Amino acid sequence: MASKLRKGDKVVVLAGKDKGREAEIVSVNPKAGKAIVQGMNMAIRHTKQTQNTQGGRVPQEQPIELSNLAMVDPKAGGATRVGFRLEGSKKVRYAKKSGELI
Repeated sequence: MASKLRKGDKVVVLAGKDKGREAEIVSVNPKAGKAIVQGMNMAIRHTKQTQNTQGGRVPQEQPIELSNLAMVDPKAGGATRVGFRLEGSKKVRYAKKSGELI
């Protein structure tokens, strides 16, 4: 089945410490059911210094469950669910709130 959320989609966070904030998906892991969203769910990782990197405390995005993300409606704004329909012989995604193609 085609995934409802993909890399590059603009989403709004529905639950957690970043609830209500909008950002873009950086990567999706469909097997784990998680996605990394730009600037969301940040955690501090302590890295050791190497020849190539400085090291120290590095903020890093952590994965968020796909169920805690919703697509931002391209026309109306705000959260919307994603549906699929056939346009000719192609299967396309659309926003259920406004009916707009994604």
